[in-house]
Amino acid sequence: MRALLIAASLLATGPALAGSLTLAPETLTEWKAVYGRIEAKETIPARARIGGTIQSLSVTEGDLVSAGQEIALVHDDKIAFQIAAHDAQIAALQAQLATAETELKRGETLVERGVATVQRLDQLRTSVDVIRGQISTTEAQRDISVQQASEGRVLAPSAGRVLTVPVTPGAVILPGEPVATIGGGGFFLRLSIPERHAAALAEGDAIRITDGEEKEGRIAKLYPQIDNGRVTADVEVAGLETDFVNARVLVRLPVGTREALVIPADAVATRSGIDFVTVSEAGEEAERAVVLGETVTLDGAEMVEILTGLEAGDTVVTP
Repeated sequence: MRALLIAASLLATGPALAGSLTLAPETLTEWKAVYGRIEAKETIPARARIGGTIQSLSVTEGDLVSAGQEIALVHDDKIAFQIAAHDAQIAALQAQLATAETELKRGETLVERGVATVQRLDQLRTSVDVIRGQISTTEAQRDISVQQASEGRVLAPSAGRVLTVPVTPGAVILPGEPVATIGGGGFFLRLSIPERHAAALAEGDAIRITDGEEKEGRIAKLYPQIDNGRVTADVEVAGLETDFVNARVLVRLPVGTREALVIPADAVATRSGIDFVTVSEAGEEAERAVVLGETVTLDGAEMVEILTGLEAGDTVVTP
């Protein structure tokens, strides 16, 4: 039921006055001021897949990166030595293979002439097959080393902004250590709310940002786990400033409702520091001293709460 009912018909005690209204309790939303932090929806570390020395680092804090972009290069000298060792083994085995194939051809000729036995020919063929298998094994091991060397390229796991870079070129890192932290997936406000207000909150509730230009957001997610007496909530806000991640922003969120009497702010006249409101009693106008509360906005109109001096059912004369 709306608190302000414009009297457009006859009052029970007499004719209605133009610009009069009848008071009735209005449900007001109680707002609580808390601080929220601007955070990235996804905070993902870009980790090194191999250990070694950071040869190059192409990003710094605040840079924007795309998914798959190379942000650092880790070099391990041992891998280069392993590749060189495999190349030498392959070269030696290929030389052995050439000799074994020559022996096999000679053995085939001797068997045709009846000089050598078939058993000896089978031994030569087995030797060729063994060397070819050794070459394939060594080439596979070399491919593993080459793959390890390529894994020295540290790639951005997602598109976003670089939040932290805890390393420098020339630093030695181990496999799995983070080279940078990427914040992506958009940004939101994270609130930490006292648990006594948890029951009054719901996903989809509106919140107001009061720092600078006033904006409105919606609670996107309420986390069920209470940590240190506080409930965590994520709020989506359009046009959120993201120049500084983890910046604190003052917001107001609904934590309950209450009944109150409100009248238009311009219906109050102040004289000698006392607030007066004109009311209609039995068709006659009279002034009453009132005590005002907070100012609220209802349907785009500026209203003021009446703490004392008026009651529900009173008819207030408006300008």
